[in-house]
Amino acid sequence: MTWLLVILPGFLAGLVQGLTGFGAAIIMMIFLPQLLPIAQSAGVAGMIMAASVLTMVIRYRRHIQLKRIIMPFIIYASVAAWSVHLGKVLDVQLLRMLLGGLLIGLAIYFTVSKQAGTQRYPFYIAGAFMIISGFFNGLFGIGGPLMALYFLSLSKETEDYIANLQAFFLIDVIYITTIRVANGILTSADIPIVLVGMVGAILGTALAGRILPHMNMLMVRRCIYAFIGLSGIYYLFF
Repeated sequence: MTWLLVILPGFLAGLVQGLTGFGAAIIMMIFLPQLLPIAQSAGVAGMIMAASVLTMVIRYRRHIQLKRIIMPFIIYASVAAWSVHLGKVLDVQLLRMLLGGLLIGLAIYFTVSKQAGTQRYPFYIAGAFMIISGFFNGLFGIGGPLMALYFLSLSKETEDYIANLQAFFLIDVIYITTIRVANGILTSADIPIVLVGMVGAILGTALAGRILPHMNMLMVRRCIYAFIGLSGIYYLFF
């Protein structure tokens, strides 16, 4: 039963990640806290997500533009390295509710506004996305929704969006996992559950890889906004 709580969510996580570019950690964090403490769950979810992310980085490697990734990652990672220690001192439930409200508001705005998401953000909005994403990534292992919106605003083609966002996440997984291992949050005892989850994630990503070529950029955008809204509802009420 324990393995089903890992491999099936891993499959769903890989499918969602493959179709929208983010969301694997969100799916995993619905289930993993039933088995592990929050901080450890976030670390395991990130490592499971790495299987899906690496698969897509390899597939879309020709579309990766490192210049778009480096500066956002520096800001994002700096905040995440600080917030990874805060789970024990902050009101985590309140933060989850605030994140949920923010994501719901953004989902409504981007769904209603025809111009939103098709233009580059001013530097202060883009910077806020990076800071907020890094903060919640350090706490919960969840930094995807706002970074997805950031990279979506820079992309004209689905391949560009997926490639740059996944390359960003791959660097992030390596970085934040190193911090968690160094702080004893993740240990060798977590390897079996990570490997089981990775099997599901790879299968889910493979299925998404068959579906995504049949989706144009407009359809991808709509899926992204819908999943951001659903994520917000989950964080706000559960």
